[in-house]
Amino acid sequence: MTEARAQIQQTLDDNKVVLFMKGTKDMPQCGFSSRVAGVLNYMGVEYRDVNVLSDENIRQGIKEFSDWPTIPQLYVAGEFIGGCDIVTEMTLSGELDQLFDKAGIAYNKEASEKIREANA
Repeated sequence: MTEARAQIQQTLDDNKVVLFMKGTKDMPQCGFSSRVAGVLNYMGVEYRDVNVLSDENIRQGIKEFSDWPTIPQLYVAGEFIGGCDIVTEMTLSGELDQLFDKAGIAYNKEASEKIREANA
């Protein structure tokens, strides 16, 4: 196991929700990362943000780890969920709520409803 892979696995083991992104949850550095972080922040989800721009090994390693070519990448309970488009679709369909419920992750259900209402 490469060092990057071991580091990624450790991060996933230590945190229920992890977003590998460009920038940080407080200062995203790309629109797609900003959108996913925005959804999680608005829903009040506690998550670990990993800035792939600060570590080239992690930036490349996460793409190999998930076999997914783009960033951001959201993981819930150690499972790769997807990138911006998938997270957006899941938020709007209510699937993300179900996923959080199943994994025992706290979030603001009201905020989640507001996102769907605003995009209906």
